[in-house]
Amino acid sequence: MSPDREENDIEVRDPISAPDADGKPRRTTRRFPLFTRDTARPEGGGRAAPSDAPAPARQWPILAVLATVGVGLLVIATDQFRVGSLLVGVGLLVGGALRWLLPDVGMLAVRSRFTDIVTYGVLGAAIALLAMMAQPNPWLVIPVLKDALHFTVSS
Repeated sequence: MSPDREENDIEVRDPISAPDADGKPRRTTRRFPLFTRDTARPEGGGRAAPSDAPAPARQWPILAVLATVGVGLLVIATDQFRVGSLLVGVGLLVGGALRWLLPDVGMLAVRSRFTDIVTYGVLGAAIALLAMMAQPNPWLVIPVLKDALHFTVSS
């Protein structure tokens, strides 16, 4: 270090160096630190509406998903298990579709775009399929599953 430089001056050599609590950049390499002290906003985690819009309008994607899931849970509470479970599954599938189609979805973005889409899609599809296969009188019958059940139980 040159003598004309103060000890606290740190040169920022890469564009991803983040300041520490004192406002001085800590990372001077592109290597990630062993221990992280903060988290980055997920891709697409920006507001879904302009910042001058009211708070509910800025977060409309997650509110739409939560409203659909909430209505589904209320329907389940009224003894309509299959229809309510389908609403919950459809709500999650809509969340995955919104995450895929919209560039900014606010708080609906939790992880990377790929991980969010896969998570919402798999959980939504599983809940919807299980709701359609629920007994008695299933709306969807998959013969392979019945054969697999008989094979595993009777052996």
